[in-house]
Amino acid sequence: MYSGEHRVLIANRGEIAIRIAKACIELKHRFICVYTEADRDSGHVRFARESGGEKSLYRISSYRDDNEIFSVADNCDATAIHPGYGFFAEDFRFARRVAKRENPLIFIGPSWWVIRELGDKINTKHLARRLKVPTIPGSDKPIYNEIEAIEFADSLFSFQKEQGFKATAIMVKASAGGGGMGIEEVTDQDEFRSAFRRIRNYAKRQFNDEGVLIEQRIYGFNHLEVQIVSERSGKKHVHFGTRNCSIQSSGNQKRIEVAPGFAPEGIDYIFNAADVLERITDHSLSMAKEVGYDNVGTWEWIVTPKGDPFLMEVNTRIQVENGVSAAIASINGNEVDIVREQLRLGLGEELEYSQRDIALKGLALEYRILAENPDDNFSPWVGTISKFGWKEQDWLKVYTQVPTDCDYEIPTEFDPNLALAIVRGDSLQQLRDRGVSFLEGLKLQGADRFGNELQSNISYLKDKTSRILEF
Repeated sequence: MYSGEHRVLIANRGEIAIRIAKACIELKHRFICVYTEADRDSGHVRFARESGGEKSLYRISSYRDDNEIFSVADNCDATAIHPGYGFFAEDFRFARRVAKRENPLIFIGPSWWVIRELGDKINTKHLARRLKVPTIPGSDKPIYNEIEAIEFADSLFSFQKEQGFKATAIMVKASAGGGGMGIEEVTDQDEFRSAFRRIRNYAKRQFNDEGVLIEQRIYGFNHLEVQIVSERSGKKHVHFGTRNCSIQSSGNQKRIEVAPGFAPEGIDYIFNAADVLERITDHSLSMAKEVGYDNVGTWEWIVTPKGDPFLMEVNTRIQVENGVSAAIASINGNEVDIVREQLRLGLGEELEYSQRDIALKGLALEYRILAENPDDNFSPWVGTISKFGWKEQDWLKVYTQVPTDCDYEIPTEFDPNLALAIVRGDSLQQLRDRGVSFLEGLKLQGADRFGNELQSNISYLKDKTSRILEF
């Protein structure tokens, strides 16, 4: 058990920074937010100023400058750092520095050695295979040599042809990557060499590691996740169910997430959906126990149209979509906040409940609302939001950094994320109806510097709502 008030430096921005700050307030800890010039009008800056005063705000030049983050931490006498998601959230070197520097701090996330172990896809694959957890067929070590890579790719293409696949394809991935980045699909053997070189160069720039993985491409799969929450001791673990993240942009970026991962009560699958969900949950928990996982994490899976699951990777951080899992869960009848649990457990509190105390009921979906054009390869839109609002409902939560009472210029330095909207329903049809109702009632207007109207993915989200959880 920890004692006393902590001072938590939130090394992130936008809606997640607001949610972490609110969790700090609820747990009676001080928080400190950082912001860049581009984010001066962000809602997280306003929230920090109004809830914590000017001493809770520090302006920095970049969210990606670790030295600057540590300078702020020392200046404000921080005792812990919460990385949110993105930026330093899965950087084991940063987490190690947090814990081992001359003035050590608490890293709100898994321990650095856990991040290192599971952040490497090869280590994760070896661990999974040792525990008899199914993994995607492919290389079981990083490939650096181009000739070796070509030989391996040729063997996968040949296997697919021998099996009678109508279309052959393999995935080329940065070994140290994650979050849908550093991945290319190759459908022709003649294209492989250039794709391998691109991914290798990308991996060197982004992760300082040229290692590349080559895996068999599985068509028509669903992307499922298991939400794990663990005590700092690494000995107690629970799950908050599954979610389906199959509706994605052309760049493998999620746009709608639904919990639970399948809805056998409302959709007829050709496989035992409940059994698949139970299997991937059990496998995820077994891996968490094996490595002594000690905070919040997500096990990502793909499930084939036949119902065969394969572990894809482990995300050693809070996920953007954590709220959709919380929306269908309760602990001893009380509402769940996974961000709050991450903070509480990261600071050393005990889990205090078991899997038996967690109830999963109903369904929920999360819309990622962006200023983008889905008809033009999801290209970002740049301009000023002049109106943003929605009708409050007891089945709706909206997380956003966009002010609803004044104009807001979208920063060009970041993805044009505007909000996360979480909708709950008792049945699949009710969930769909409520989702469409929210989208149709959303007030979202703006213009770019040439006077052109705001572009958003609202119509795309509405169109996809009718097909959530379907193959």
